[in-house]
Amino acid sequence: MSQTSFRKYIKPLISNKFFLATLAFIVYITIFDQNSLIDRYRLARRINQLEKQKQHYINEIEQNNRKMDELQSNIENLEKFAREEYLMKKKDEVIFVVEEE
Repeated sequence: MSQTSFRKYIKPLISNKFFLATLAFIVYITIFDQNSLIDRYRLARRINQLEKQKQHYINEIEQNNRKMDELQSNIENLEKFAREEYLMKKKDEVIFVVEEE
């Protein structure tokens, strides 16, 4: 496309006040406004991250509640948990910890 034909199409757009007003409005909304499109995009991404994090913590709370119910319902489960997680032992026992690689 030659320079003259490019100018032929651009010159009427630049002189059109409605086009300039629309262009100014789009630039203002995209960049300068308090609730600009860029900020809205960033906030939407942050909301999605927080929703995922919320769901993760809800699942973790449910798992912990199930474990707590299991531990409180049966004394044998409580003893097993204490031995496995906290390496507790009876007085006459010896514990060997084997670490697997």
